[in-house]
Formats: sequence, C-alpha cells, structure tokens
Amino acid sequence: MEPPSSAGSPPPSTPPPPPSTNTASPSSPTANPPQSSARPAPFTVTCTAGLPVIALVLRLLTFVFLLISLIITAIDTVTYVDDFGLEIKVDFSDLYAYRYMLSTTVIGITYTLLQTAFAIFQVSTGKRFGGAALCYLDFYGDKVISYMLATGAAAGFGITVDFNRLLLKGTDASDFLNKANAAAGLLIVAFLFSAISSVFSSLALPKRA
Repeated sequence: MEPPSSAGSPPPSTPPPPPSTNTASPSSPTANPPQSSARPAPFTVTCTAGLPVIALVLRLLTFVFLLISLIITAIDTVTYVDDFGLEIKVDFSDLYAYRYMLSTTVIGITYTLLQTAFAIFQVSTGKRFGGAALCYLDFYGDKVISYMLATGAAAGFGITVDFNRLLLKGTDASDFLNKANAAAGLLIVAFLFSAISSVFSSLALPKRA
C-alpha cells in the first residue's frame, strides 16, 4: 500500500531564527550609553567686586600721604655760606637720591589719582570700569608702584642717615635733612597703604566660571 501523496499539502513551516546573543540589554554594562546633545558651558571670565569702599579709602590715604611728602620735598631748601662768603642754596634737585624720591612720589600720585577715579566709579555705580582687563592692570600696577615707592623711601632714608653722620646737628643743613627724612617717612607710609591695596587687587582678579 503506497503512502498518501504529499501533493496539495502545505509545506512544513520553518522555525524562526533564535535571537542574536550579541544584542546587549538596556541594563547590560556593555551597552553604549546614549549620546547627549548638550554642549559644555562656554568659558567665561568674571571680575569679582571685592570691597570697593575699603579700596577707595586706601587709595585716598595713599594719595594724601604722597601729596604731603611731595610738598615737603619740593619746599625743602637750605642756604649756607661757603668759605669765600658766598651764599649757596641747596634743594632736592641737587641730590640724586632726593630727585629719585620725588620722581617716585609724582608717579605714585599720578597712578593713585587714576585708581581713585576708578574706585569712585565702582562705588557710585556698582560696576567695575574696564571689566576683567582693568583687574589685571590693578594687580600688576599696584605691585610695581608699591615697589617703586619703597625704593624711593629707602633712597631718601639712606642719604639722610649718611649726611646726618657727617654734619653737625643743629645746623641749617641738618634741618634740611630732617625735613627730607620726614618726607621719606610719609612716603614709606604711602607704600604700606599701596601694598595693602595690592592685596585687594589680588582678591579681585578674574575667576574662571
């Protein structure tokens, strides 16, 4: 007896292929994390405000002491009679140390006036003139001016001490040197206030955000 013909019968169905073992599940540690389309924050520079009122007071004190030192140095003169009976007038311009001291004082006054104007603008408006660029100017400018004032005061003190050892006390020349010594003392005080201002300018340097 022959087996029934398979003609007309549907072909056997093919089983579906097994799922691929290379596909990682969402919780698999090897799954690639989704790429974020957000861009990193841009690099910005901001200048911190610091303490503008205190900075303004320090600028004003520096200016006052520099101005008094300048006046004393400029009017400090002495007249003496030499061995031939001739009157000789001596002022600060005849001694290089005093000329240097006066030059540093004038430069310090000019710089301090400029910085005082900027400080007044910041206190009155609440905004810093010049932004981050001026912060760097304050930082480096305060350092240079402070060192310059210190060297000017040191030059004045040095020559005054040397001349006081060579001249008799109580003479007109001694009075001239004492006034110059007072001007150098005021200059050193101005240097201290300027050095404190440089600390505040360091605190106000631009920060990266």
